Amino acid sequence: MPNRPLAVLLDMDGTLVETEQHWGSALFALARRLGGKLSGAAREATVGTSMRTALGILYADLGLDRAARWEADAAWVEDVVADLLARDVRWRPGARELLTEVRAAALPAALVTTTPRRLADLVLTRLARDLDVPPFDLTVCGDEVPARKPDPAPYLQAAAGLGVDPAGCVVVEDSASGVAAGLAAGCAVLGVPSLQPLAPAPGLVLRDTLAGVGLADLGDVLAAREPVASGT
Repeated sequence: MPNRPLAVLLDMDGTLVETEQHWGSALFALARRLGGKLSGAAREATVGTSMRTALGILYADLGLDRAARWEADAAWVEDVVADLLARDVRWRPGARELLTEVRAAALPAALVTTTPRRLADLVLTRLARDLDVPPFDLTVCGDEVPARKPDPAPYLQAAAGLGVDPAGCVVVEDSASGVAAGLAAGCAVLGVPSLQPLAPAPGLVLRDTLAGVGLADLGDVLAAREPVASGT
């Protein structure tokens, strides 16, 4: 295949699976628990961010000073999300078909998510059951990296783990912070927004959905990006 990517690096929540709403449910519930109501704009701003960043947005929206308690609040949110994930994990449109094609072509693939390992594993178990094969060669979770998206560290770590040049990789993302991380790592990025709009940027190709997207389309994403230097 012309312009065949060296690897495909995929985000999880909101990109592969319909789980972003679980994080929203947990954050709205935490706001109520703290005696307030999270605004829609604040919720949108939390999409794709680290837990600490998301809670900082929530506290500011509610006018609270709870920076010293963020770890306890994060644990509470993660417990709520874990319960929701145990009951409900659904594929985003086209995601299962794309990942099936990637695996059938023996193209290296990595999951790169801000979600911590204990929650990501709940999703990975479901994905593996649906695909009947290990869905990824490598998984990089939010508690396994020196810095989280929008820092390029997660995508650089994934490319290094696969032994490929980031400049030959295609990242698939739904959030602004994830897109920024992929571009900063030197990858070509396919952006498919879910809860948050994405602004055009050099190296970014935007699609409304993954439905109908295949390996040839990922090659086109790579070809559309002018050569860039990979991150270090």
